[in-house]
Amino acid sequence: MKQFFTHILALLLVISLVATEASAQQFSKRKQYNSVGVSLNAMNYFGDVVPKASIPSLRFAATRPNIGFNFTHRFAPRISVRAALAYGRITGDDEKAADKNDADARFRYHRNMNFRNDIFEASAVGVFDLIANRNNYIKRPDFVPYVFAGIGVFHHNPKGLVRGGTIPASLSSGDYVDLQPLRTEGVDYSLWNFSLPFGGGVRYKINKSFDIGLEIGWRKTFSDYLDDVSGTYVEDSKLGGDAAKYFGRGITRTDDGTFNNFNVPGEMRGKGNEKDWYIVTGVNVNYILAPRVKSPKFR
Repeated sequence: MKQFFTHILALLLVISLVATEASAQQFSKRKQYNSVGVSLNAMNYFGDVVPKASIPSLRFAATRPNIGFNFTHRFAPRISVRAALAYGRITGDDEKAADKNDADARFRYHRNMNFRNDIFEASAVGVFDLIANRNNYIKRPDFVPYVFAGIGVFHHNPKGLVRGGTIPASLSSGDYVDLQPLRTEGVDYSLWNFSLPFGGGVRYKINKSFDIGLEIGWRKTFSDYLDDVSGTYVEDSKLGGDAAKYFGRGITRTDDGTFNNFNVPGEMRGKGNEKDWYIVTGVNVNYILAPRVKSPKFR
């Protein structure tokens, strides 16, 4: 799976570079244009708190909304550059995602972790159209499939829901608590991280000024803590306070639905060998900013 996505990214980069070199010379400044847009999306996550311990596994009921704004500059028949800002939420819950009757998922059902995470993202990507537009924006093709790849930076903040077991006096049932300051695995991880966004979509021309499109994009991140779960349970000495113990040691769910506040230090808490991903799927609407055409000056 890792090699597949790496090859896809490399292919997109090579195609973009070749197409840019071949076409930039024949696309005049008068044909270049800008657009602004908004996207309404669905957001999902791949990580440790999912039905199966694999990247393709996700729980569709955990889908949450995402909204984005973008600015795009077209500078070649097939090539555009897009800068975007987006906000969305990802969630995961062992209680709802893991089946205790599934041998592979049984551990996650007993682990009983949950989280939600609000993600603010800024990204810049190159967009490669599979159908070229060698004319101005008015004569652009009606229907265009495309692919994209680039780089992003995001801020996140995983939170855990207080529920079940012996709840410390400092916590209240039903509250969401910031998990990163608790060092639930004895690890200091950053709330800022980089991502590699890539994907594809289709764009349809509504009229001379508006396009509408469908797009799906994956974000490979360099963090395994979007869900605050990665490695192993740690000793109490590495956890600060009752709140850290509550989330860090876990509220283990037994088969009969009761809870035990105990997990052995050193035992597996997360898979630990895979970085987390998130995926954004949705609809975007773009408004083309008609370029100014300079009139020739006569002397």
